[in-house]
Amino acid sequence: MDEPKVTGTKPKMSWTRKILLILGLLSALAVMALIAVAVTQNKPLPKNIKYGIVLDAGSSHTNLYVYEWPAEKENDTGVVQQVEVCKVKGPGISGYSHATEKAGPSLTQCLQQAEEVIPSKQHQETPVYLGATAGMRLLSLENKSAADKVLSSVEKTLRSAPFNFQGARIISGQEEGAYGWITINYLLGNFKQSGWTKLLHSLKSISETSGALDLGGASTQITFVPTELSSKPPENLLRFRLYGKDYLVYTHSFLCYGKDQALQQKLAGDLQAFSAFYFVMNFLNLTSEQSPVALDKVTSTIESFCARPWHEVKTAYHQVKEKYLSEYCFSGSYILSLLENGYEFTESNWQRIHFLGKIGSSDAGWTLGYMLNLTNMIPAEEPAVPPLSHGSYVGLMVLCSLVLVSMLLFAWLLFHKPKCLQKGIV
Repeated sequence: MDEPKVTGTKPKMSWTRKILLILGLLSALAVMALIAVAVTQNKPLPKNIKYGIVLDAGSSHTNLYVYEWPAEKENDTGVVQQVEVCKVKGPGISGYSHATEKAGPSLTQCLQQAEEVIPSKQHQETPVYLGATAGMRLLSLENKSAADKVLSSVEKTLRSAPFNFQGARIISGQEEGAYGWITINYLLGNFKQSGWTKLLHSLKSISETSGALDLGGASTQITFVPTELSSKPPENLLRFRLYGKDYLVYTHSFLCYGKDQALQQKLAGDLQAFSAFYFVMNFLNLTSEQSPVALDKVTSTIESFCARPWHEVKTAYHQVKEKYLSEYCFSGSYILSLLENGYEFTESNWQRIHFLGKIGSSDAGWTLGYMLNLTNMIPAEEPAVPPLSHGSYVGLMVLCSLVLVSMLLFAWLLFHKPKCLQKGIV
């Protein structure tokens, strides 16, 4: 007996198979295209860098700082970094009160160094600022005419440089403290939070910022966001709006309480953290990135160092300039007294002090905050951002594509089982 013929089955299965294969191929191509787009999109672009220069004209010396940042991220956070620092030879500009015409030319070598760091085609667009601190504040009080001549000499030199001169002036103690606070919290990323951190802070209505203690040669500053305002003088309160958030900051500068001025007062009476906080404590090996050194160890270390005979200290630290070496005992004792008796730190809260010289590649000081403020690089309102970052978007698209491919493969298996899965076939 002849077997019954089945017609149309093989062509139907063949077309189904072709359609499924085409869909699978298209899906695979789509996934590869998405991956190619992601790789291309995240490929490093040619650098479009901007530069800025700030000169910190302190009481004992002047430092020149060069900063850089990607041009397309001017209003973002954590993108400005220090790329160069040059210590000007000689005293601070206030030290030229009897030879004011030499103040400006003393900056020439460091300005030339900045010319080498910054591409020549960007010299004219690079802003340069000079801020003078407590040394010039004191000189202005003692001899305003000399202070004005010093600034005039400095301005003449800066204008002759190939950069975009933006001003040279004496900044107030309040400004110095506030700019230092901005620098610290900017570099730590405290101004602009994202994700769960931002949500948590908004729910609790808290502002997680760090306070700033700065010790210079002629003054010291303290700046922080106070928890209560009743006892704080209104003249020491400053308001900032940064990235859509309001900050009420207490800042106070103590003129003549810098380490050099304090030493002069000490010597006159005998006749016979960052900045200096960090440098002195780092020399005494009292700084630690892991955890702060306990107060009792700080006290015993300073006492032990000061008790050593001078000839022994000179032999042990022969590589350190004798001028600085001779001041470390007094400076360490003064810092300990200032923090304990002046700012009332105790054993219980001493662990909250972190002595910082740098954060990342940038020095912890007021200069970065000064430039950020003058260039309006920290906006008052938070910049608008898409709900998903580019990386998250690409990742989501790839995941969806993989799910699509998996569904198509599953469908193909349902329509056309492999022989090893088929049952009942002889």
